Amino acid sequence: MTATIHRLADRQPSLEPMLQLVAGDMNSVNAVILDRMQSQIPLIPELAGHLIAGGGKRMRPMLTLASARLIGYTGNRHHRLAAAVEFIHTATLLHDDVVDGSDLRRGRRTANIIWGNPASVLVGDFLFSRSFELMVEDGSLKVLKILSNASAVIAEGEVNQLTAARRVDLGEDRYLDIINAKTAALFAAACRIAAVVAERPEREEMALDAYGRNLGIAFQLVDDAIDYVSDAGTMGKDAGDDFREGKMTLPVILAYARGNADDRKFWKDAVEGRRSSDEDFAQAVDLVRRSRAVDDTLARARHYGQRAIDSIAGFPDGQARAAMVEAVEFAVARAY
Repeated sequence: MTATIHRLADRQPSLEPMLQLVAGDMNSVNAVILDRMQSQIPLIPELAGHLIAGGGKRMRPMLTLASARLIGYTGNRHHRLAAAVEFIHTATLLHDDVVDGSDLRRGRRTANIIWGNPASVLVGDFLFSRSFELMVEDGSLKVLKILSNASAVIAEGEVNQLTAARRVDLGEDRYLDIINAKTAALFAAACRIAAVVAERPEREEMALDAYGRNLGIAFQLVDDAIDYVSDAGTMGKDAGDDFREGKMTLPVILAYARGNADDRKFWKDAVEGRRSSDEDFAQAVDLVRRSRAVDDTLARARHYGQRAIDSIAGFPDGQARAAMVEAVEFAVARAY
């Protein structure tokens, strides 16, 4: 992987340009989110609000709004659809935390720890239902097809990851299939639907799809790398969560492939749940660093990030495109 993203001069990249670009639209999206998460059952808005108000950057709905700005869309249909995207994302987080047994997200206790697994699953179902209501209200069968397909693909990706857990023989191709499904699919759909509501040519739809998909892959690669190089204060989750859950992420796949017999035995024991102490995690961190597995994972993130940037090179230069380029820079720079 030789492609590199050229850093912005004199400062670290940030999401601030995108936040400024979509600020007005985001107020409308937040109003939809607040309205549609309400229910006569008090537990539903209480639990949903805990996660929705939990400090997330709203990156996926922001991508819908930024993509609309990039192509010059002046309507407001994308507000409800961006809210639908956020509900899909939030529902998957609620379900994921139950499956993974997580107790921390974005530096706060997860909903399943506070309210229990059944409530988290059921409120996740409620949010999925709300997202489909919003899609139907939009009236576009094409939008409904794109977002419903993304929801199905995400679920497939999560099941694929579940069946791959604690399998040290997981290959890189299957790993990429997993992150393409569980993360990149919603990034891609969030961007593509802006072109659909704006009635833009299919080539623009697919360019935005490619931007979101490659950004999503880069985003997940960085997430998987920083599990071994960061801490809870930076990540919003406990360092080593992936390690203790036996997830074969790319840093582990590369470290295992490059290790000697003793290293491979360690990884096999760790992935199968026999090595999970703090000392074991420290050894894992040492192995991924010495094998340059983290460095190469981040290099691949930069490669996919560059592909995302190249995907929107055909759109007019301006504030929207610059903000979307910097969003990619930011996604990769989180690891540094």
